[in-house]
Amino acid sequence: MHAYRSHTCAELDTSNVGQTVRLSGWVHRIRDHGGVLFIDLRDHYGITQVLCDPDSPVFDQVERVRSEWCIRIDGDVKARDASLINAKIPTGEIEVFIRDMEVLGSAKELPLMVFGDQEYPEETRLRHRYLDLRREEMQRNMTLRSDVVASIRRRMWDKGFREYQTPIITASSPEGARDFLVPSRLHPGRFYALPQAPQLFKQLIMVSGFDKYFQIAPCFRDEDPRADRSPTDFYQLDLEMSFVEQQDVFDTIQPVLEGVFEEFGPGHKVDKHWPHISYRDAALWYGTDKPDLRNPIKMQDVSEHFRGSGFAIFAKLLEQDGTQIRAIPAPTGGSRKFCDRMNAFAQKEGLPGMGYIFWRDGENGMEAAGPLAKNIGPERTEAIRLQLGLGKGDAAFFLGGKPQSFESVAGRARNVIGEELGLTDKDRFAFCWVVDFPMYEKDDETGKIDFSHNPFSMPQGGLDALSGDPLEVLGFQYDLACNGYELVSGAIRNHKLDIMIKAFELAGYDEAEVHKRFGGLVNAFQYGAPPHGGCAAGIDRIVMLLANEQNIREVIMFPMNQRAEDLMMNAPSEASSEQLMELGLRVIEQKD
Repeated sequence: MHAYRSHTCAELDTSNVGQTVRLSGWVHRIRDHGGVLFIDLRDHYGITQVLCDPDSPVFDQVERVRSEWCIRIDGDVKARDASLINAKIPTGEIEVFIRDMEVLGSAKELPLMVFGDQEYPEETRLRHRYLDLRREEMQRNMTLRSDVVASIRRRMWDKGFREYQTPIITASSPEGARDFLVPSRLHPGRFYALPQAPQLFKQLIMVSGFDKYFQIAPCFRDEDPRADRSPTDFYQLDLEMSFVEQQDVFDTIQPVLEGVFEEFGPGHKVDKHWPHISYRDAALWYGTDKPDLRNPIKMQDVSEHFRGSGFAIFAKLLEQDGTQIRAIPAPTGGSRKFCDRMNAFAQKEGLPGMGYIFWRDGENGMEAAGPLAKNIGPERTEAIRLQLGLGKGDAAFFLGGKPQSFESVAGRARNVIGEELGLTDKDRFAFCWVVDFPMYEKDDETGKIDFSHNPFSMPQGGLDALSGDPLEVLGFQYDLACNGYELVSGAIRNHKLDIMIKAFELAGYDEAEVHKRFGGLVNAFQYGAPPHGGCAAGIDRIVMLLANEQNIREVIMFPMNQRAEDLMMNAPSEASSEQLMELGLRVIEQKD
C-alpha cells in the first residue's frame, strides 16, 4: 500500500465496503458521541467520516488529536445505516473504522478556525494565509482560478494562438502607473523595472513576424489598492495579432470570454450581444467608462428644460460655459421617502443634495411633486417626463455643473437606484465595448497635454488627426466592461514611426526622448512593421466575477494587504548594509 493513501477523501463509496483503505488529511471536525469518536477527515478533494471506539487499538492516540492535525489512518470501509447517510457529500454513504493512525503533523492552537463560517479580520487571514486557504470557499476559489486559466489557454490555442514568454526584468515604460524599480549590481546607479505589461515586447513579437501571440502574463504596478485591484502584481490574458482592425480583435476575444463565463458561471445568463458604446456616451448615460448594463437606467442631458427656468440654482449654473444638468430616471422610485433617501446619499458623497421630481396621483390625474416641480412649472416638468419616458409612480433625480465635477457621483447614484429599486438583473453577465477613447487629456492645474490612455495606440485619422486640437483626437482604443468592472483594455497600435513621433510630441516628448525611452520599438519600426493590435484581459477580475466575490484578494492565492504588505512573509523588508553596498545604494530616512 502507498505510504500515505490508497484513496483520496472524496473517492470512497459503497463499492469499497469491506476494503481496508489508507487515507491522509487534516482533522476537520471531531465529535464525541458517548465514547465513539467521529472525525471528518479532509483533504483537497473532499471529506470522509472516520470513527474510532475503545475496541480500536489506537483509540488512545485518536483521543489526543485536535483540529487541523495532519494524520494518516488505516481502516475498514463500512456502510452507514440508512438513517445516517449524508447526501451532501460524495462519501456520505460510508464511513471508515480506524485500525491504525500516524500523526503526520500536529497543530498548535489555531489563530483562525478552518471549520465553520466564522468571520476573521483580513489582517489575521493574510498573516496566516496557509490556514485561510484550507477553508472550503478559498479552496473552491483557487481551484476555479486554475480551471479558468486552463480553459483560457485551451481556447486561445484552439484559435491558432501560441504562447510566448516575455521578460520579467526590463526597462521602465509609461503605462500609467508607477514602476517597481530593480537596481542593477553590474551597472551601479542604473535600474531595471518590472514590466507593467508586456506592451512593447508583444508589439516587437509582431514586428518579428509571429502572427498571433498570447500569454498569461504577470504584470507589476505600484498602485494604490482597491477592492478590484491588487496594489503590486496581477495576471492578464495578453494577446496581440498582426494585420487586424479593431473588429478583428473583438471577434477574437469575445468567444473566448463568452465561453469561459458560460463554462464557469452556471445560473447566470451570458449576454451574446456586446454593444459598442463611445466613451462620450458612456460618460453621459452611465457616468463611467465601465458601465453596468444589468441596470437599464440611462442618464440624459435635460439642460434645455432648466435654462431660464424658475429654479434659479440650475438656471444660473447653465449661464456658465461647459455646464450641464443631467437626469437620472428612477422607474418605480416615485415616493418622497425614496427621494429623501437618495438626497441623503448625495450629501454623503459630498454634494449639497440632488434635486428630484416624482409623479403621483393628483386631483386631476397624474401630477408632478417635489421642490423642482414647483419651481419650474407643469409645462417644463411634463417635457422632462416625456423625454425620460416616465409615468405615475416614477421619479427622476438631477445633478448639475461641469460634468467632470459630478459625473462619477451620478454614476454611483445610478447604481444605487438600480439596486434599491430591484432594476439590476443580478443573474446576468452583461458586456459592452467602450470605444473611441480620447487620445489626450489636459491637466486642469498645469494645462499640460498628456496621453489619457495607451500612448502606443493609433489615432483615428492618422497623421492628419494630429494637426488639430489634441483634445479632439480619438484613438483606436477600447475597453470591455462587464457588470461595472473593466475586464479588457486594448488598442490598434501605432505602427507608423512618423505618426508615433508626432503623437508623442503633442504629449511633450520630443523625438530624441522617444528614441531614448523606446529605442527598441523605434528601431524595429524602421524595418517593416505590420499593422497590429490586441488587448489584455484581467484574470483576477474575471475570476472575481465568476466566484461572485466583491474583493479581488479573495481570488488571489497570496495577496498583499491594503497597505501593499505581505504580512505572512514580512515584505517589504529592510535590506542589509551589505546588500545596499553591493548595489551602491543608501537609504535616506523620510522625515515625518
